[in-house]
Amino acid sequence: MAEISGVSVRQLRRIPDERGTILHMLRSDDAHFDTFGEIYFSTIYPGVIKGWHRHIRMALNYAVVMGNIKLVLYDDRPGSKTKGNLMELFVGSNNYCLVQVPPMVWNGFKGIGTDTAIVANCATIPHDPAEIERLDPLTDKIPYDWGLRNG
Repeated sequence: MAEISGVSVRQLRRIPDERGTILHMLRSDDAHFDTFGEIYFSTIYPGVIKGWHRHIRMALNYAVVMGNIKLVLYDDRPGSKTKGNLMELFVGSNNYCLVQVPPMVWNGFKGIGTDTAIVANCATIPHDPAEIERLDPLTDKIPYDWGLRNG
């Protein structure tokens, strides 16, 4: 899979001890921090697909704090140097990282493994239903097959 302009992936710190684990996500003094709009958590069951959607103005900051997901991004932005590119990431307990998604990039995710996943999003603006677009996860407008690939 190719990269998408404006998308960044940063490994995050996990600090375990005998009591549990601290999972860092995003600080206001991080060089890559933009602005705070809201933070919310989304759960996703194994095998379920949430997508496709894109935001007109909102940038997303995803981290999966429990479980694992397959996060897929698609760039169809006019004039983008990565227009037509797909990006597939496996994020969560096995790869704890922050994925920053700029506005106008389609994204969706699928719960993988056997446990419910918890996805955190520190968004740059508060949720506004007027600035989100949605497509069916199985649309032919995005060239991606959500099925399991072996090998």
